[in-house]
Amino acid sequence: MRGRRSRTALVLSMVAALVMAAALAGCTKKTDTTTSGDSGGADKVSVAFVPKLQGIPYFEAMNAGGEKAAKELGLRWIYKGGTTADPGAQTDIVKSLIQQRVDVLVVAPNDPDSLAPVLQQAKDRGIHVMTSDTDAPNSVREVFVNQATADGIGTAIIDSLAAAMGEKGKFAIVSCGQTAANLNSWIEVEKKVAAEKYPELELVDVVYAGEDEPRAVSMAKDLMNAHPDLTGLVGQCTSSAPAVAKAVRENGRIGKVFTVGLGTPQGMEGYLADGSSSTSVLWDVERLGYLTAWAGLKVSKGEDLSATSELSDAVPDAQWFPDDRMLLLGDPLLITKDNAGDYDY
Repeated sequence: MRGRRSRTALVLSMVAALVMAAALAGCTKKTDTTTSGDSGGADKVSVAFVPKLQGIPYFEAMNAGGEKAAKELGLRWIYKGGTTADPGAQTDIVKSLIQQRVDVLVVAPNDPDSLAPVLQQAKDRGIHVMTSDTDAPNSVREVFVNQATADGIGTAIIDSLAAAMGEKGKFAIVSCGQTAANLNSWIEVEKKVAAEKYPELELVDVVYAGEDEPRAVSMAKDLMNAHPDLTGLVGQCTSSAPAVAKAVRENGRIGKVFTVGLGTPQGMEGYLADGSSSTSVLWDVERLGYLTAWAGLKVSKGEDLSATSELSDAVPDAQWFPDDRMLLLGDPLLITKDNAGDYDY
């Protein structure tokens, strides 16, 4: 009887030990987060990027650049965005990343002013705050990673449109978010350049489709119906650029209504080939993502961003403007039917 009790006690002791070991293992396991690129150990700097909208080619290309930087530079890259370009949804995502206590929070804000108080909360928690692609100038952001200057983009768009239209005629703009600071700054430049450089160009309307491509197609068709003598359309973002070209194609107006816009090479290649789009003005989006991740790593360490030589071949033309706290990728890229196939996004 005593031996049976001893054996029972031994078994119970072993079970208790196994339960304790399992409990300890459970306590030490990390909770996974949505990450891309090198998601290594806790000692790596975490740079979280919140795009305006996740899933569209433009921001997926930025993410690819961030992933590349993560692997090459040894940081942890987190990419998390909403399925719609909704400022409220974006704010919720930013708050969740604040709760995760990432090291650096980078946002392409849908509504810069409404996001500013949340970015202040991030700073108050000791998180470094940056913007990329779109600025929030009235916020506490430490750095804005800018794809190109407003003057450079706006001038390139109007010059391209004017060339296609023969420097005369009526045109309209189909933009995306009505509160997007970068898009609005480009539109102001386009208005200014058109008025000063091309007096026979007339802007008849500016409409906003959000990041909704089908809605932008419908709006472009409505503009052509409302203005039968319209001969130019600008697609102000990467969802409206293919949309205005598609509207021209579907309405049988190729060669009569000319379009330019901010479109990705692969997204615009077919439209450039058949003439429904004349030119796409953009930049190397993957390099923008790489530069964003690189800047996040530098900011987290309190290092000088003027040392752009450290970027080597990855982003050779980047420039730092300390007065504006702006890191500039470089000049705009003109995408035509001849070079659209050179890019994989």
